[in-house]
Amino acid sequence: MATIEEKARAVREDLADREGVLVAFSGGVDSSVVAALAHDALGDDAVACTAKSETLPEAELDDSRRVADEIGVRHEVVEFSELDDTDFVVNDDDRCYHCRTMRLGKMFETAEELGIPVVCDGTNASDADGGHRPGLRAVEELDAYSPLLAHDIDKEEVRELADAYDLSVADKPSMACLSSRIPTGLEVTESKLSRVERAEALVRQWGFSQFRVRDHDGLARIEVGSDELDAALNPDFAAAARERLTELGFDHVTLDLHGYRTGSVSPEGDDEQAEETDEPVVENVFDSEYPTAE
Repeated sequence: MATIEEKARAVREDLADREGVLVAFSGGVDSSVVAALAHDALGDDAVACTAKSETLPEAELDDSRRVADEIGVRHEVVEFSELDDTDFVVNDDDRCYHCRTMRLGKMFETAEELGIPVVCDGTNASDADGGHRPGLRAVEELDAYSPLLAHDIDKEEVRELADAYDLSVADKPSMACLSSRIPTGLEVTESKLSRVERAEALVRQWGFSQFRVRDHDGLARIEVGSDELDAALNPDFAAAARERLTELGFDHVTLDLHGYRTGSVSPEGDDEQAEETDEPVVENVFDSEYPTAE
């Protein structure tokens, strides 16, 4: 069996044979490792491209810019809107397929404008597990190249490579797009995406690491990692969450006692593609005060 160093070398040699690649770049660990390998192989002929839309949290866009700087790769940001597609808005079982088709389609448009022949994505060997992965169908249909998958690099090995490159996202939990917080069958709207983003920014500010705020048509269901559940049961957090999330437009605020689960509002529990399920280590969650009104 090939070592991770041998696999990484094979990816670099593979990409070096291309005339140029554009990496669909979220700033997460998978696409960051692909961008780092591509930059090693091709230098200025490798471009990382981030698609900005209503489903991408602003914090994630900031992360993509920061990580691109760490790598030293050229970074382009393009814009589009999934909300222009009624198939996406209705939020059926294939929402991820419609989203990925539009997002990758924008990558191919940008690559053509830049004269780059190959579009790469961050799909790794752990993603191809046979579950409900409609987004992977879009990758196959559009013929995007997945070098991590092609060279059998799994999620654990991706994180090893990110650590070897000294990337700040090496241990970062993966983030699915904001629409994954809205249960299948409920319409995706800009107002729902906005209040979810703001709610999750608050939960992050309060010290939690692995979490989601699900929007059940006005009811906020907070999920946190199992190691953080005791912290979420603290009365101060409960009061702060109820008050602040109600101010954001939620009618009710609840805590899911099952804790954080990937794809918990989607068919077969697999809608959030390439989610990281490792439970985070959280220290001193209650070092800071919760900003409730007096």
